[in-house]
Amino acid sequence: MSTPVRIVAINGSERDGNTADVLRYAAAIAEQRGAELEAVDLRDLNMLRCGPCGDCNDRLVRCAQTDDIPGVIDKMVAADGIIFAAPVHGFGSASLMQTFIERAGVGYLRFDRPLSNKVAGVISVARRYSAGEVWAQLSVNALLNRMILVGSGFPSQVHALHRGDALKDDEGLTNVGRMVERMIDMSTLLAEHRRLTGREILSVADRNERVGLPLNELQEHL
Repeated sequence: MSTPVRIVAINGSERDGNTADVLRYAAAIAEQRGAELEAVDLRDLNMLRCGPCGDCNDRLVRCAQTDDIPGVIDKMVAADGIIFAAPVHGFGSASLMQTFIERAGVGYLRFDRPLSNKVAGVISVARRYSAGEVWAQLSVNALLNRMILVGSGFPSQVHALHRGDALKDDEGLTNVGRMVERMIDMSTLLAEHRRLTGREILSVADRNERVGLPLNELQEHL
């Protein structure tokens, strides 16, 4: 019996509101397919902001700050797929998601790109404006980490203002459901390829693109 597909959804909202409702909807779709979807609510974490050390471009080891971020990174690395979900605040991504992207990307993911070839999905939630900009920002972050971003036809952008409005956006939810289905399908295909061939379907050879550090120093720590 095959292992169920495991998806971790990073919820960048400060509230248990529309973004959480969309992720609960996504979890129900995943459950119907026999997959597991776990939402990580950044609002519930002890997450420090990037500190004043300023040595991120020279470090060869993980971030020295002590908070809950390493545990979230470990969940992501163990998963088959990752969903990045955030509401629009001030015409951009909610600050919790931005802080997480900075802490995770600079402090943990840049050393050997451990999310390479994992399946990515992106959801933005907005009243009306900037849903596309936030969706694009989160998508570029997934691509930076060498993930496989699946499409859903129209992007998974859900429009909502008051609590509960997200569940009234039928078109947005349809796109979310389609995205989750395709994430499960792609994860299953990738797992089958690994089982049959013992290797990744896409190259992960050059796992670190950092500049300004001698290659031999990087290799000693990767």
